[in-house]
Amino acid sequence: MSQTVTKPRVRTRPKVERPRLHKVILVNDDFTPREFVVTVLKAEFRMSEEQAYKVMITAHRRGACVVAVYTREVAEEKATRATEAGRAKGYPLLFTTEPEE
Repeated sequence: MSQTVTKPRVRTRPKVERPRLHKVILVNDDFTPREFVVTVLKAEFRMSEEQAYKVMITAHRRGACVVAVYTREVAEEKATRATEAGRAKGYPLLFTTEPEE
């Protein structure tokens, strides 16, 4: 009688790297009204009134403040839409993105 030898099946899982996250940063300026900044933060980043106020004040005092952290595409889209909301009203409101360390 002949015996068949079966090799055990080995499953290989591809190593999936998590997408690199990016910070959305609010840059302070001396012209955009505080109330408008709070409105944009609430609308675009779904913050409460209190959260939005704290972020706005931090940016005002320190010159900039991290608003949120997302994947690169989402961060860039939100920063662009928030900046464009300010431009549409004639304000120099600026949101930028940078990779999280």
